[in-house]
Amino acid sequence: MSAQLSPIVSEFETEEQATSYGRWFRSKVEASLANPGPGVPHDEVMARMDAIIEEAERKRRERA
Repeated sequence: MSAQLSPIVSEFETEEQATSYGRWFRSKVEASLANPGPGVPHDEVMARMDAIIEEAERKRRERA
């Protein structure tokens, strides 16, 4: 059993969850850094994120 973590200190409930997320996150970063393909320009990433946020907000408003 893993120790409980304080919500003030961590967004995870247990050390096991935090460790598992850390491994997952590091593997994603390593895979991205090893990707030989071209990077995505900042402006394009921000435009994609803005569209995702706008769509999520639209759906939230429709549910309300």
